Amino acid sequence: MDSPEMYRRAIPADARIGRWRGPDGWDFRRFDWPAEGSAMRGSILFEGGRGDIFEKYLEVFAHWHARGWSITSLDWRGQAGSGRTSPDLHVGHIENFDTYVADFAAFWREWQRDAAGPKVLMGHSMGGHLVLRAMTEGVAKPDAAVLIAPMLGLHSPLGARLGERMAKMLGGVGNSARAAWKVNERPATTVTRQALLTHDRDRYDDEIFWQTTKPELLLGPPSWRWVMQAFESTRRQRDDPRLRKMAVPTLLIVAEADKLVNPKAALQVAARLPDARVVRFGRESAHEVLREADAVRNRAIGEIDIFLASRARA
Repeated sequence: MDSPEMYRRAIPADARIGRWRGPDGWDFRRFDWPAEGSAMRGSILFEGGRGDIFEKYLEVFAHWHARGWSITSLDWRGQAGSGRTSPDLHVGHIENFDTYVADFAAFWREWQRDAAGPKVLMGHSMGGHLVLRAMTEGVAKPDAAVLIAPMLGLHSPLGARLGERMAKMLGGVGNSARAAWKVNERPATTVTRQALLTHDRDRYDDEIFWQTTKPELLLGPPSWRWVMQAFESTRRQRDDPRLRKMAVPTLLIVAEADKLVNPKAALQVAARLPDARVVRFGRESAHEVLREADAVRNRAIGEIDIFLASRARA
């Protein structure tokens, strides 16, 4: 059996990179790695975070593929290989997060129709927020879900309400599609981008490899409109009474030292879900738990495997 590590900088030979056209004609990039044979276990749809590319997760995809899971990932509108929504190709922009949810709902309808076995929905960061919205709003009903460092609140030194108010004040002046800040994943910080994402230098370098190899996938800071919408959408989600009725078995992987999203918000949301399990990490983990140092990453993957074995059975 091939080692998952060999796929960190190589697309699997039996995987497919294709296109999917949304209902409005938007052209999206998708990744499919089907499992075959008697060991077929089920199907995973994995959605990354803001600015993510599926290439970053090939190592963990290989782990699940070797265990019989078919893997699919769709790049969100306006990032990676799914075009851009701003005249500045370096800025991650969206007018309304509802567009993300509508895109996902349309893709889910097609994907779940053809997917074999138990269907598992996974989301990292912004992807975790959006897939939880899709489940809460009733447009996606997987057999189980895994949310990794989900963006259920933004990490703001001003707090959620004042942070949202300040974002709308600053972003509402002039062109809200302009970059909210110049570099890094977070404004006004001396912490390096790598330190915000992972303690593992080699895995961080994997992302740099893909950005260098495929520079068209690179995305920079978010627009002010994205920031405004992120505050609003996560606030609406935290206040949504439908959370208490969202019965999909859900595992939340929470990094309590996360400096990009608010881990306390994730814990608060988890407490309102009727069928949720939470696995916590401390200072040993930054934001990208599945791309962390082996001790963290292996524990997270082990917890996910145990969860899938018990809650995503045929």
